[in-house]
Amino acid sequence: MKNTFYLLCLSLLSIPAFGQYAIPNTEATTETVAIVNNAPDIAIIPEPVSVIKSEGYFLLPSNVVIQAPAVAEIKQVVAFLQERLSIPTGSYVAEVSTPSAKSTINLILNEKANSALGKEGYQLSVTPNHITIKANKPAGLFYGVQSLIQLFPKEIESKEAVENIEWKAPCVEIIDYPRVGWRGLMFDVARHFFTKAEVKQYIDAMVRYKYNILHLHLTDDEGWRIEIKGLPKLTEVGAWNVKKIGEFGNFFPPAADEPRNYGGFYTQDDIRDLVQYAKERFVDILPEIDVPGHSLAAIASYPELSCTPGAENYRVRSGERIMDWSRGAPPIALVDNTLCPANEKVYTFLDTVITQVAQLFPFEYIHMGGDEAPFNFWEKSDSIKALMKKEGLKNMHQVQGYFEKRAQKIVESKGKKFMGWDEILDGDMPPNTSVMSWRGMKYGIEAAKRKHEVVMSPTTYAYLDYMQADPITEPKVYASLRLSKSYEFDPIPAGVDKKYIKGGQANLWTEQVYNIRQAEYMTWPRGLAIAESVWSPIEKKNWNNFFNRVEQHFKRLDVAETKYAPSVYDPIFSVSRSADKQLMIELSTEVPGLDIYYSFDNSFPDRFYPKYTEKLAPPKDATTLKVITYKGKQPVGRMLSMPVDELSRRSRK
Repeated sequence: MKNTFYLLCLSLLSIPAFGQYAIPNTEATTETVAIVNNAPDIAIIPEPVSVIKSEGYFLLPSNVVIQAPAVAEIKQVVAFLQERLSIPTGSYVAEVSTPSAKSTINLILNEKANSALGKEGYQLSVTPNHITIKANKPAGLFYGVQSLIQLFPKEIESKEAVENIEWKAPCVEIIDYPRVGWRGLMFDVARHFFTKAEVKQYIDAMVRYKYNILHLHLTDDEGWRIEIKGLPKLTEVGAWNVKKIGEFGNFFPPAADEPRNYGGFYTQDDIRDLVQYAKERFVDILPEIDVPGHSLAAIASYPELSCTPGAENYRVRSGERIMDWSRGAPPIALVDNTLCPANEKVYTFLDTVITQVAQLFPFEYIHMGGDEAPFNFWEKSDSIKALMKKEGLKNMHQVQGYFEKRAQKIVESKGKKFMGWDEILDGDMPPNTSVMSWRGMKYGIEAAKRKHEVVMSPTTYAYLDYMQADPITEPKVYASLRLSKSYEFDPIPAGVDKKYIKGGQANLWTEQVYNIRQAEYMTWPRGLAIAESVWSPIEKKNWNNFFNRVEQHFKRLDVAETKYAPSVYDPIFSVSRSADKQLMIELSTEVPGLDIYYSFDNSFPDRFYPKYTEKLAPPKDATTLKVITYKGKQPVGRMLSMPVDELSRRSRK
C-alpha cells in the first residue's frame, strides 16, 4: 500500500520539494517532485530525483520492439538503445513509429510539457511487461535510456555477446531531471594530441553519466590543434613538437636535430564530424582558443604576433621548463608565450581564427582562455608602454583587460558569447562576459555577485589532472584530489543568486596524460562524483551511498573495458613525531569497512599479516612499509611500497 500511495502522489507531480534545489536555470518550471528512494540496491549514477521500486522484474525478450516518434533527434536515441541492447544480449531489436501492441519499449514525447521535467528530464517506468520513457524533449529520452541501461546486469556494457545472463531489470518508477543546465568535462587535446576516434570514445563515456558539454582545449604552448584556412603554419608548424617521456615541465630542451613529428591536428571536416557526433548524443562542444598567454604554438608559427625580439627563434614547447612559478602568479616567463596586445596584427589574426571557429562550432559560447598570462616581457616592451600611454592603462592587468575586451568584441561580432578563465575579472570586464571559475570557488562567487554568468570548475573539487591518492602511486602533479573531496562539489554556493550559475565542470589537463587509457584513468571515478554533483538534488548526496554505487560501476566499467583509478581503496598515510622524536605512522582509509595489512620486512602482506589497528613505529632498520587493503577476505587496494625515508621527510615538513 505504501508504494501505491507514493506512486499516486508522484503521478500528480504536485508535491513540493523537500528542501531547496535548483531546477536547470535555462528552463522555466513550476512543479517539483518529492525526493524519494526506496531502492538502495538500484545503483544509478547520477542519483535520480525519485526512485520507487516495486515487486517483480522486466525480462528482456529475444525480440524487442522499440516504439518511438518519427523525429530526427530521436532516431539516434533509438539507434543508441538498439546497439546497447542487441550487441551484448543477442536480442533482435526492431523499431516502429506507430503505436503497437507488440512494442516492448515505448519512447514518448509528452504532448503537453511536464514542467517539472524541463528540457532534459524524464520519467522511466519499468513493469513486468513494458518499459516506458516519457520526456518533453528528445534529450530527456536519451537520459532516460542511460538510466535504463544501468538497471540491467553489468554485462549490458559488453561490446560483444555474453551468454547465460538473465537480462532483467527491476520494476521501478523514476522521475528525474538535472540540477543545473551546464554539466561539463574539459578535455585538453593541446598538451598531447588525441585522435578524433579517441575524442569520440571520451564522448561515449561521458554521456553514460549525463554530461552535456565537452570543452575542448584546442590551443596551448604545446600544440595548435585546429585547421585554420589562410593560416597554414598553425598546423604545419604549431601542431608538432618533440616527443618526450618522463616528467613534463622538467624535460631537457630538445636539440635542434630532434624530429618534430609528435602531435597532430583536426581538419575542419574532422571538427564537423565531432560536432555532429556529439550533437547526436546531446552534447555541445565548447571550443577554447587560449590567449593571450599559453600561445607559444601560435607564436612559433607566426612570430610577428609577439612583442618580443627573437620570437622568430621560438619553437613549439615539448615539455621543457618555460615558466618560473616560484613567486606565485602571475609566473615569470622564461620564454614569452603571450600574444602582443599592442600589435594590430594580433587582432586581425584573432578575427580570422574566430570567424572560422564560430562557423565550425554551433554552440553559443567560445572560450578564449585568459589564464596565467605572464607580464614580465610586456613590462619591458616599448610597444606595450606606448599602448598604456595611449589608452590610459595603469598596470598589466589593465593591459590584459584591453586585450580581452577587444577579443570579446571579435567573438560577439560572430554572434557568439565570450567566455574566459576567472583571471579576466582583473581586467574589469563587462557583465555580459561569462566566467569559468577555476582558482577555487571564490572567483566564481565574486563573478556571480557582479552579475556575470558563471561555470564553476574549481581546482578544489574538479581538477582531474590532480593526483588521486598518495604521490608514490601517481604521476607527479602539484596537488592531490581524492574521490571523496570531488564528491563534496556544490556548483551553487550559498549566498549567490543561482540564476547566474550556469552549472559546473571538471577539467582534465593532459601535461602528464599521454594516451586515452590514462585519460580514462584520471577521469573515472572522479567524473562520477562531478556528474552526481551537477545532476542530482543536493539533499540526496550521501558519500557512503554514492560509493556503494561506485563499486557497482567499477564492475560495469570493467565490462565496458573503460579504465578507471582504484585509488579510493588506497590507504592514507599520516606521519608525526612522538615526544622522543620517534617516527609515528597513522593509516586511514577513504571508504569505510576496509582492513589494512602491513609489513616492514620487505615481504608482500596479505590478510594473514598484521592488521593495522593503531599508529606504527617502524623498526630501527626498516626501509620500506608495504600495505594493502582488504574488504573481508578480498584484496581491493593496490600493494603500496612506502619508503620509510619518504615518511621521515614528510614528518619534517
